[in-house]
Amino acid sequence: MSRRIGVFGGSFDPVHNGHIAVAKSFLRSNVIDTLWVMLSPEPPHKKSGDQASYEHRLKMLELAFAGIKNTVVSDYETELSSPSFTLQTLESLKEKYPVDTFFLCLGEDSISSFESWHKYEQILDEVTLLVAERPGYNHKKLPSKITEKAIFVDHTPVDLSSTEIRSGQHHAAGEIPVPKAVSDYISEHNLY
Repeated sequence: MSRRIGVFGGSFDPVHNGHIAVAKSFLRSNVIDTLWVMLSPEPPHKKSGDQASYEHRLKMLELAFAGIKNTVVSDYETELSSPSFTLQTLESLKEKYPVDTFFLCLGEDSISSFESWHKYEQILDEVTLLVAERPGYNHKKLPSKITEKAIFVDHTPVDLSSTEIRSGQHHAAGEIPVPKAVSDYISEHNLY
């Protein structure tokens, strides 16, 4: 039986409540049956050495998504050559699971810079984009070649960034921007 699978990738350093909120919006859209949260071992646009280890980031993802139905935390990109470009991942998934339909899940902030992605036009040939809307972004300004291959889903974003969490800005304000299990893990392993 064919599945409709959303692929939500990133470095998740660390995973936070904003990631979880957007994942739930993708699932609520009823476009996909399941969401694969795919951890990038070495994102091409980030310098290695600037992030928590892959093992720590994977464990935090597993803790964060443990109670969320229809999500799968995936280490699939570790099977691919590095760096992991989105196109390479999608082509590999389609080859391995030929009866399934894949959607690339991303936020509207990411789609605004989509033309800068590695071989973005080929990505559009491979999959439909599932895009979580964000205030302040107007997708009507995007080229039609992108918007024609995109489904926009309602989403109320949580204003967080992994960079701010790593720098401790939220902790100083007394906020807990990550699930408690992730916060405990960060403390236990003295991350960030």
